[in-house]
Amino acid sequence: MNAYLSTLSEHEVCIPCPGAVLQGDVSIPAGATGLVVFAHGSGSSRLSPRNRLVAGEMHRRRLATLLFNLLTPEEAVAEARTGELRFNIPFLTERLIAATRWAQKEESVQNLGIGYFGASTGAAAAMVAASKIPEVQAVVSRGGRADLAGDALDRVKAPTLLIVGELDHPVGEWNQESLERLKGEKEIILVSGATHLFAEPDALERVAELAAAWFENHLTPIN
Repeated sequence: MNAYLSTLSEHEVCIPCPGAVLQGDVSIPAGATGLVVFAHGSGSSRLSPRNRLVAGEMHRRRLATLLFNLLTPEEAVAEARTGELRFNIPFLTERLIAATRWAQKEESVQNLGIGYFGASTGAAAAMVAASKIPEVQAVVSRGGRADLAGDALDRVKAPTLLIVGELDHPVGEWNQESLERLKGEKEIILVSGATHLFAEPDALERVAELAAAWFENHLTPIN
């Protein structure tokens, strides 16, 4: 077993935000150098197998993770029926900012540099939140709708990596357009043979490696 995983500290947390309390899981490997906050997409949750796989690679790279539900259980039931919240970027952004502010005060992770890993519409929330919180040190989007962040893209200063499946049309085109609007350090990587959910063999593992390496290179502890 990886030495960092053998000493992985994991605990459930409750994150207060306007009008709700959100459930989350914090995982901290020994010697953690940064905290990656996950902003999942529509129909997902902190228990998403895809995000859990990516989080595992983060832990191997000495990166702590915060996976949390952007919606309460009641909101998730309503969302499954109406689909109204998944494209409500201001709403999702408010929740992500609340989680970030919570992490900045949480003793176990408050000294770690913060990065965002966003998927689908969660990536748009990550972009908007990063444009408002200068302490965010890096952003990675997985098959994300960064384009839905609108004018906030022009204000994102954190180094940003856009990961898109080679066969994910037209998301790839939207990501290329978003890349051109970003002003800071940026990169787009197409995963060969992959579609939107990276369900192809080894595709998600490739995403995890790319994302973890990006955060490993850009997240530093806060003195």
